[in-house]
Amino acid sequence: MKTLAYDIFRTTEQAAMAAWPLLGCGNKNLIDGVAVSAMREALNQMIMQGSIVIGEGEIDHAPMLYIGEQLGAGGPPVDIAVDPIEGTRMVAMGQANALAVIAFAPRGMLLHAPDMYMRKLVVGAQAKGSIDLRQSLADNLRCVAAKLGKSLNELRMITLDKPRHQQAIEQANALGVKVYAIADGDVAASLMTCLSNSQVDVMYCIGGAPEGVISACAIRALGGDMQAELIDFCQAKGESVANREIAIMEHQRCQQMGVNINQVYSLTELVRSEQIIFSATGITQGDIVTGIKEKNGGQLQTQTLLINGLDNTCNIINSLHYR
Repeated sequence: MKTLAYDIFRTTEQAAMAAWPLLGCGNKNLIDGVAVSAMREALNQMIMQGSIVIGEGEIDHAPMLYIGEQLGAGGPPVDIAVDPIEGTRMVAMGQANALAVIAFAPRGMLLHAPDMYMRKLVVGAQAKGSIDLRQSLADNLRCVAAKLGKSLNELRMITLDKPRHQQAIEQANALGVKVYAIADGDVAASLMTCLSNSQVDVMYCIGGAPEGVISACAIRALGGDMQAELIDFCQAKGESVANREIAIMEHQRCQQMGVNINQVYSLTELVRSEQIIFSATGITQGDIVTGIKEKNGGQLQTQTLLINGLDNTCNIINSLHYR
């Protein structure tokens, strides 16, 4: 796995740079399409036998690196969890925290699941062992605060500013917990619980399953803790005839893949190996990496967070690309 690290971060760089010229264009599918094409081309040049075990695209009918797609020029067999653009809306609207992200693990080591919604709870290393997604959010916040030796009004939770999280935000605020609600980007939000310079203690949200598995790779390498639960479209969006049709298909796909909706998965069930490599390249300015900048000579400067589970290292890579 370690020999793939350079090619992996170059892959997210290529996807990020493909999307960056479209910043603010308002067309999410166009942005996704160019990033997918750039990432697919880069992956197919790598010396590996890659299989997409969880990928982006099915929920919003966007272009995708599809689940089951085989990539690479031959070599060691690996699982790939991918989201060419984490935050297509942020790129389309010129907002913060858009990333190109990918995670690799040895074959058979990542949760193989459809692109559907996932409920997630994440904490950093100091709160490891204090979360249980089968319990209420309020009980979890109390346990995290106790583990960290903090009062509830000192605890800080990050989530996404979505209608489906309004009840969770109100519950946390009622306990005195400070809530940071960001527009999008739960990979960045998850990582913020584990990075040493972060002021975030816990992340709770309902977001995409691909982002959940990608985040889990980084969280495991950084010593944090995470639990997750696949939920169907009706549980995430509410009951309707159209939503129920999608939910029925999700249940069928989960049965085919051997995963269960409403089962709580631990971190070691989401990622069954420490041999992971995670890469995230910033597109727009963000909380964990900076966005792409154009220099006076026309060069592009990128910043990438590369995490290696083999030696538990976290590298910030600044690259200058001459065009």
